Amino acid sequence: MKILLAVDESETALQVVKHAAQLAKQLKSPPSIALVYVNLPLPKAVAKELGAEGAEAYYADTAATVLRKVRAAMKRTRLPFTEHRAVGPVAETLTRLAKADRADLILMGSHGRGTLKNLLLGSVTTKVIATSPVPVMVVR
Repeated sequence: MKILLAVDESETALQVVKHAAQLAKQLKSPPSIALVYVNLPLPKAVAKELGAEGAEAYYADTAATVLRKVRAAMKRTRLPFTEHRAVGPVAETLTRLAKADRADLILMGSHGRGTLKNLLLGSVTTKVIATSPVPVMVVR
């Protein structure tokens, strides 16, 4: 089983890791887990000011900070995993990566901000569920 484990900077990401470990115990063989962190693109003015190298450094530093915390939690599970980072609209990028990697499941967290905020702001989780080519499991 291939699991795309979508993580962000929230504490929910650590709950997603715990859930992945619990799920793995129920499977006959260890799943292939890909940790994925997606940076939102910088506003054009900011990217222009930073330049290509500066923008890339920003994306790399941000991803490294998030993945460092999640990596430590994953190592405690003793499950094999790979790490990936991407830049783009989060929901669209996650679903594209799941399709390209032929993932069997997207495992992600939900911040639980509530229905009103989802209506006004949109929810990455809701968008992933609506557009994913594979099942999505949401951890709160």
